[in-house]
Amino acid sequence: MPLTPDERRRYARHVALPHVGIDGQERLKAASVLVVGLGGLGAPAALYLAAAGIGRLGLADFDCVDESNLQRQVLYGTSDVGSPKVDAARARLHDVNPHVELHRHGEMLTSANALALVGAYDVIVDGTDQFAARYLINDACVIAGRPNVHGSVHRFEGQVSVFAVRGGPCYRCLFPEPPAPGTVPSCADGGVLGVLPGIIGSMQAAEAIKLVVGAGTLLIGRLLSFDALTMRSHEMAFERNPDCPSCGDHAPRTLLDDYDAFCGTSSTATRPMTDDGTDITPSELKTRRAEGWTPWLLDVREPWEYSTAQIEGATLIPLGDLAQRVDEVPQDVDIVVYCHHGMRSARATSMLRHGGWTRVQNLLGGIDRWSVEADQKVPRY
Repeated sequence: MPLTPDERRRYARHVALPHVGIDGQERLKAASVLVVGLGGLGAPAALYLAAAGIGRLGLADFDCVDESNLQRQVLYGTSDVGSPKVDAARARLHDVNPHVELHRHGEMLTSANALALVGAYDVIVDGTDQFAARYLINDACVIAGRPNVHGSVHRFEGQVSVFAVRGGPCYRCLFPEPPAPGTVPSCADGGVLGVLPGIIGSMQAAEAIKLVVGAGTLLIGRLLSFDALTMRSHEMAFERNPDCPSCGDHAPRTLLDDYDAFCGTSSTATRPMTDDGTDITPSELKTRRAEGWTPWLLDVREPWEYSTAQIEGATLIPLGDLAQRVDEVPQDVDIVVYCHHGMRSARATSMLRHGGWTRVQNLLGGIDRWSVEADQKVPRY
């Protein structure tokens, strides 16, 4: 696909590179890349891929821009708050490079649509932060034969690798099983240094560009870890597992029906109450409190979170302190435990029930869902 005179001027610094040149830039123009997740990782990746001249760029995200995103998601501005991310991203990226064809995919990636979406692009950039999505993207990339440029961040550390390249290992070769639910906090719960996703997302963009151009040494069978606190990085080598359930020699090459179930998670927005009554929704809690029910509210978040937003009347005992302070929790009253999104509180609920507290329930979706469904005066973060 020949470059126009305007494109030759725009990409002059690429064309000057011995490993890119005119041929490499034309490959970029002919290529298509799908960025799944337009958050901290997907935002910088999409910016640099658009600027680099990827011919067709897919933007997949079902979320809207929130004010708390702006600390790290540099694709958006204050005026974008409340807008669908795919719309805000498209407007910004079109301004970055009007030569790029931009496609919005505003639906959640599921087992029903993943293969069609992944198969429609040459390279997939995984910018998601949920384990269920990572395993789904991996499996879809293996089946469709598409390379998966993976990135992840946690507090001050990030990781990058390239999975599912023909003959190379996939995500499941490195991580056969997801971590136990609640053991790895999300960015919302654990925090993340704002600049870190920019560093890791830019690395993902670099790997995607190298895949298209055919230059350099890719992170295939190598996991690059970067620590922003020490400014040190290290690599871990790993190999394809011939018995891998996704890319192994005898793997079925099919998607799972339910990746949330595989990861032991579920959508806190839709998960119903369990039969044993260990869960309660914000709407139910609000209604029952209005009718006179007065449960003891236990907040198991961190102090900084409690000072940012809280449900009136709650007692703060961070999850990490609960075992040592469990005597402060009454046993002769109804108890509702909450955190930010419901994961830490689910662990606290299980801990208390195993310890003999029988009248304890977990608030589904945590204070974040409470802010949306029950009390919009409580700030989200």
